[in-house]
Amino acid sequence: MTETRSHAGRGPALALLANAAIWGLSWWPLRQLQALGLHPLWATAIIFAIAAALISLRWRGAWPALLRRPLLWVIVVAAGINNACFNWGITEGDVVRVVLLFYLMPLWTVVLARWVLHERISPAGLLRVALSVGGAALVLWPREGHGLLQGARAVDLLGALAGFFFAVNNILLRKANDRDSGAPGLAMFLGGLVVALPLAALLPGVPTPPAAAPGWLAGCAALAVVYVASNLALQYAATRLPANATSVLMITEVLWAAGSALLLGAGSLSLPLALGGALILGSALLAALRP
Repeated sequence: MTETRSHAGRGPALALLANAAIWGLSWWPLRQLQALGLHPLWATAIIFAIAAALISLRWRGAWPALLRRPLLWVIVVAAGINNACFNWGITEGDVVRVVLLFYLMPLWTVVLARWVLHERISPAGLLRVALSVGGAALVLWPREGHGLLQGARAVDLLGALAGFFFAVNNILLRKANDRDSGAPGLAMFLGGLVVALPLAALLPGVPTPPAAAPGWLAGCAALAVVYVASNLALQYAATRLPANATSVLMITEVLWAAGSALLLGAGSLSLPLALGGALILGSALLAALRP
C-alpha cells in the first residue's frame, strides 16, 4: 500500500516536470519552423488552432462552457497575448533573457491580486516585488554605455509582457474557478489563435507563411499534440499536488530553457544576468512557498 501511494505521488510530480520541460524546450522547434520560413506568430496561430480543435474533441462541453461565461473570453485574450509574446520572444530573442523576464510573474501577481481579488499586500509580497524589480534591473543591465532599457532588445521585453499576461491569466482562472469542463484549456489555445493570427496578418515586417509543405505542417501538428498533452499533464498534476509544490516544480522550466539555450548557443550568460536571474527566481520561489 505504501509503495502504491509512493508511485501515485510521483506520477503528478513527473507529469508537472514534463510540462515544464516541454515549455522550457519549446524555443527549439519554434526556431526550426522559423528556419523553414514560418514566423513565430504564424506558427503560434496554426499550432494553437490545431490544439483548440483537439481540445474541442476531447471535451465536448468546453464550447458551451466558454460561450456562457464572459470571464473566460477575457482569459482568451490574456492567454493569447501571453503565448503570442512568449513564442515570439523565445524564437527571435535571447532565450535566457526572455525566460527570466517572463518569470517576473510574482511582481505582476502581487499587483493584480490586490487590484482584482482585493488581497492585502503583505511584507512578504513587498519583498517579492523588490526582488523582482532588482532582478529585472540586472537582467536589463546597461551595455556599452546605453541606458537601462536600451540595454535590451525590444524582442527580449516580450518576455516581460508575456509574464504580465500570464499573471493576468492565472488571476482570472482563480476567479473563474473552472477546471472540469475543459473550457480553460480551450480558452488558452483559442487565445493563441485569435491574438497571433491578426498580429501576423497586420504587423509590418511579418512575412507571409511559405507554401504548404510536409515539413512545417507536420512540425506544427506535432507541436500541437505535444502542447495538448502538456496541458493535460498540468491539469492532472494540479488537481493532485499542493499549489506550492506545483509552483516550485513549474520553475524548473527556467532550467530547461536556460540550460538548453546556453548549450545550443541561443542565449548568453553574464554576471549581471546571472545575479538578476537569481533574484527573479528567488522571488518566484518565495511566491511558490508562501502559505
